[in-house]
Amino acid sequence: MNAMTLPEQHAASTTLALAQAQAVWPGLSVWSIDALHRMVFDFDRLAYSRASELRLLVGQLDAEPCLVVSQDASPLAWDWLQGRALDGLRVGAAQEADFEAILARHGADMRAMDSVSDELQSTVDEDLLVEELTLAGLAVEPNPVVRVMGSTLFDAFRSGASDIHVESNPSGARIQYRVDGVLVPGGRIEGRDITEQAISRIKVLSALDVGERRVPQDGRFRMKVEGRAVDFRVSIMPSAHGEDAVLRILDRRALADEQAGLNLERLGFGGPVLQSLRELARRQHGMLLVTGPTGSGKTTTLYAALSEVNSGRQKIITIEDPVEYQLQGVLQVPVNEKTGLTFARGLRAILRHDPDTLLVGEIRDEETAQIAVQAALTGHLVLSSIHANTVFDVLARFFHMGVDPYNLTSALNGVVAQRLIRLGCPRCAEPVDVPPSLRARYPALADLSHSSLGRGCGDCRGTGYRGRMAIAEVLRIDDAIREGILQRESPRALRARAVAAGMLTLADRAAALVAEHRTSIEELERVADAH
Repeated sequence: MNAMTLPEQHAASTTLALAQAQAVWPGLSVWSIDALHRMVFDFDRLAYSRASELRLLVGQLDAEPCLVVSQDASPLAWDWLQGRALDGLRVGAAQEADFEAILARHGADMRAMDSVSDELQSTVDEDLLVEELTLAGLAVEPNPVVRVMGSTLFDAFRSGASDIHVESNPSGARIQYRVDGVLVPGGRIEGRDITEQAISRIKVLSALDVGERRVPQDGRFRMKVEGRAVDFRVSIMPSAHGEDAVLRILDRRALADEQAGLNLERLGFGGPVLQSLRELARRQHGMLLVTGPTGSGKTTTLYAALSEVNSGRQKIITIEDPVEYQLQGVLQVPVNEKTGLTFARGLRAILRHDPDTLLVGEIRDEETAQIAVQAALTGHLVLSSIHANTVFDVLARFFHMGVDPYNLTSALNGVVAQRLIRLGCPRCAEPVDVPPSLRARYPALADLSHSSLGRGCGDCRGTGYRGRMAIAEVLRIDDAIREGILQRESPRALRARAVAAGMLTLADRAAALVAEHRTSIEELERVADAH
């Protein structure tokens, strides 16, 4: 038999790939190039470099999950697909030239993100190996410690908790869940011995030192809960009665769902606040800062702002610690202190990468602050978060970090102070009187005789609240505010200027939600006191 030429070999491999694909999916159609351009590809699930190697693409077309198989698909593609859940996927082939065009379109950013994508891809492959939590499995589990901890993880996930706290005491341990930002009872572990074994079980899952009880330890593990891969980040801390544990729950599918179609309006912003946020996020240069306590949704707001301006015509680069989930068409750089990639060093490198818009996960130090301000002054739009209590405390933080007031006021477009406010449970809400002092203080409550308060029910685990939404106040840096900052006016005087110019405070927004019977006076007073 004569040896085949290279074109003949290529044709044979293409024919074989199509034959394999059609054997698995009879009647396989070919995607048009227009359809491929409309697709949103998921390089978290299948990293760019791996997709290029296998000649496969996973994504969505008009919100419908789809799989693209190149006519020159690698034989390894069938090994990768084997054993994966493909039900419900719309599958089609692509001409090799069209497939290559799509790869080229996404290549510039995705190759730079490969280190992140490969890590995420490895977690997808590991999902096939992790332990799965099911009610049926827990019911027949013979080991009481494994059963208790498994039930706790399952219940916390079903409750929508963000954290699990295992707090040791002389008689055993108390378990609490953080739901909607507050701790609620989650159960008890009776007996010191069982508690120690439960903590040891968490250490075993997290690959920590079971014998070490004198120093803090950090780790993580993954389990499947209701068919979803869930990460648990673990912190073990010595205490007076043994050891305490806190487990942060990270549901990657929930994060991805949250990001789908994310925009500022979806977060709950409306009216003048929404208008101001959108106008500030669409500026061509300058700096927009978001502040608030830990867990107040600052990063989500920044992502929503980026999603609204991400038209594909600008180069958007972020530097984050860590990159929790990826944004389509955005180059995201993870901070790595161990290798020396800090916010400041990464930001310097990013400025050489010809960006239009930058997102700095957090401004923590003087060097990062100085570089961010200079970037804003030199024609870039810089979005970032910073830890402070109020919009005016942000200014003091920058001055404390040695930033020149004139440079700051020239660079700064606006500051957003944000909180997450709990929403009342509609099932157990009851009317309560509004104190006259609050009616006099807040115009939104002036004509309100009754507000709502949840008394607690099974739906809200007795808290009276279900879910949260973001509220914010936006300080726009106009000439009057800029003059006040340069004259080093007090925060009270600056606030008076801003309110006179029409700024709605956090308390004003919370009062409006009380008037709409969406939250309680208790939440209004919490926001007002914190502010």
